Amino acid sequence: MNPSVFYALAAAALFGASTPLAKWLGVEVSAVLLAGLLYLGSGVGLTVIRFVRDRGWRKSGLTATEWPWLIGAIAFGGVLAPVALMFGLSRTTGATASLMLNLESVLTAVLAWLVFKENADRRIVLGMVAIVLGGIVLSWPQETAAAHDWTGPLAVAFACLCWAIDNNLTRKVCASDALFIAGSKGLAAGVVNGGLALAFGAQLPGFTTVVPILLVGLLGYGISLVLFVLALRGLGSARTGAYFSTAPFLGAVISIVILGESVSLLFLVAAALMALGVWIHLMENHAHEHQHAALNHGHRHVHDEHHQHEHNFDWDGAEPHSHAHEHLPIRHSHPHFPDIHHRHKH
Repeated sequence: MNPSVFYALAAAALFGASTPLAKWLGVEVSAVLLAGLLYLGSGVGLTVIRFVRDRGWRKSGLTATEWPWLIGAIAFGGVLAPVALMFGLSRTTGATASLMLNLESVLTAVLAWLVFKENADRRIVLGMVAIVLGGIVLSWPQETAAAHDWTGPLAVAFACLCWAIDNNLTRKVCASDALFIAGSKGLAAGVVNGGLALAFGAQLPGFTTVVPILLVGLLGYGISLVLFVLALRGLGSARTGAYFSTAPFLGAVISIVILGESVSLLFLVAAALMALGVWIHLMENHAHEHQHAALNHGHRHVHDEHHQHEHNFDWDGAEPHSHAHEHLPIRHSHPHFPDIHHRHKH
């Protein structure tokens, strides 16, 4: 399996589990404060991990042109999206919210294709259609009064849009240190959301409630985002979003098993359509002759066909390793994704 696919699926598993667990843990906590605590757990935990890894503080390595992309990603994905999601969770079932989160992959792909000009494969488009149809079935009004309350699903949909913008902005900086990117987003989002909640009168829950929330945040929002950034390097925004759309299925299963939520016929039909869309994405094979332009960047790599460069330092031969390096122009053909080396036009 392509390591980037594994990163995306692992990120999906962690995030999918965090959604119903956040609903369960946050019963007595306001939406804004819960979002702040989740991201604070992510930011603090990842910062400590990075500090230990580097044996001290190390500069981010981001260039002046990359900082605006990261700041925008933090604003949309770290501040607006979690608040909208927590609000939506308070007005819909965890299973419904979990499956509605499939819209994130659709919106990520649409923005990637239309705004950021990432190539759109026919198979990916068909898969997205299946996921959208699943979302429509899932939102179809039912007989219960709660089913006619659109505020919950609409809030979750808005969160998906914010995360879609975040995903495409993060793609611009994904070659940089994934721990720094995810940790910075967690710290900023945690401080902003937590500060706002406390300023408007929210009360911190007890220690026995805070610690599990912070842990869920570290795993479901922190480690998950690190893996997502690594997947962006190798798959691009649309494909990573497609693999990540498996997250709601795990979240829905946990909601049903642990929270005891019921399963309707529409829920099963929606799940089948969304599963079909994910399967179509997994079967994609994209190959053609393409031209690589000259490129200078730094990231963890091995000396494959795209990394035939010399070293201007003493190298012990260990791989993979990370350093700034130059890619010379090359033209060839092989199966590939719109990763950090294949962002060419078609």
